[in-house]
Amino acid sequence: MKLLHVDSSALGNHSVSRGLTADIVAELKRSQPNLQVRYRDLAAQPLPHWTPVADANDPAALLGNDVLEEFLAADVIVVGAPMYNFTISSQLKAWIDRILVAGKTFRYTANGPEGLAGSKRVIVASSRGGLYSQGPGAALDFQEPYLRAAFAFIGITDIEFVRAEGVNLGPESKAEALKQAGASIGSLAKAA
Repeated sequence: MKLLHVDSSALGNHSVSRGLTADIVAELKRSQPNLQVRYRDLAAQPLPHWTPVADANDPAALLGNDVLEEFLAADVIVVGAPMYNFTISSQLKAWIDRILVAGKTFRYTANGPEGLAGSKRVIVASSRGGLYSQGPGAALDFQEPYLRAAFAFIGITDIEFVRAEGVNLGPESKAEALKQAGASIGSLAKAA
């Protein structure tokens, strides 16, 4: 089984989502020792934002093809998705623009778009400074609904979120958020 591990936080060692993705991948490797892991750090090696490319040999086009092939080869994708300004990072958006490709991960039919990547499992490690899963902040959550919609568009319905929110509301709130996220991670391997 092949796993693609994608991080997008610009915070390096201070990143909550990077810690969560590392823990998720470690847990999945414990349950499946033969798991092949490929890693992509979108902050350390950012993708250029998508633009139409006329030349198939252009470096941006070649990189986009590599990103798409890496995604298509994976059975499981673990995505680190910190919430930046109520949504995902621009680095993660640039990656998504490379994997939502007509004819590869979806196609248009007479009945509308049809996803072609439905056999994959996606686990999103979501980190949030405030509280957005419920209460007044829920109306500002464009992160999780966007990710659910983007992956569903290409046919992926097996999507799980490990969420640590309220991490900037103080040390106690952060500790509780990480404790709850850790409990979620423990159940992921059982679901595999």
